[in-house]
Amino acid sequence: MTLFRIFFIEFGLLDIFDVIIVAFIVYQFIILMRGTRAVTMLAGLGLILFLAFISTWLNMNSLRWLISRLGTVWVIAFLIVFQPELRNALTRLGNTPFFGKLVSAGGKKLINEVMKAVELLSETKVGALIAIKREVGLKGYEETGKKLNAEVTSDLLITIFTPRTPLHDGAVIIENDRIIAAGCELPLTTNPRYQRILGMRHRAGVGLSEETDALIVLVSEETGAISLAVRGHLRKNLTPDKLGRLLEVSLEGRGR
Repeated sequence: MTLFRIFFIEFGLLDIFDVIIVAFIVYQFIILMRGTRAVTMLAGLGLILFLAFISTWLNMNSLRWLISRLGTVWVIAFLIVFQPELRNALTRLGNTPFFGKLVSAGGKKLINEVMKAVELLSETKVGALIAIKREVGLKGYEETGKKLNAEVTSDLLITIFTPRTPLHDGAVIIENDRIIAAGCELPLTTNPRYQRILGMRHRAGVGLSEETDALIVLVSEETGAISLAVRGHLRKNLTPDKLGRLLEVSLEGRGR
């Protein structure tokens, strides 16, 4: 059924729904990619798609031939160059309440043990990097370190991060109230905002938070400052109590 006509193009109810759905998908994708390096190239890709539509509509064969060749190269280049941003965007999309339900990774005991360890590490200015798994798996990162599968205790965490020990410089990964692995390597963030001001430990923490929904607790070995990285954002200069409240809210699934 035709609702209205623009020139020689007829629009029905199904066409309106079609346009709304596509517009919503494009809008959500732009929101996910906002603040990344991919935005500029995404605009260029949008221009190519617009020209492709115009060339087909007006039957401009030469322009359509050129766009068809250039468009393929542009899409492949986009996927290769901005693979980290695309992976991060898809991960964030999959972690939204619409697509998935957060699975709690721990309880009060876990939070208390982490708080006690972080408080002492902060007072003694011992660096630490603790990743607490939520829904997105961390198996690939676990395999870069030493498997422990031990109960989470403040004493064990403090021992792991003691300077000049083999596991001091890596990350601890916690899953289901257990320390799965220690001395793990994490991906460094490529966000220019953090590359200029953060050390490698904090860049690794932010990097993992960009690619997964894990909670990353950090202690600076220079200042003893406590930070929490979540979804690519870094909360700095936290007190142990403030850290505990943030962890409790996030692990209960209310901090999404």
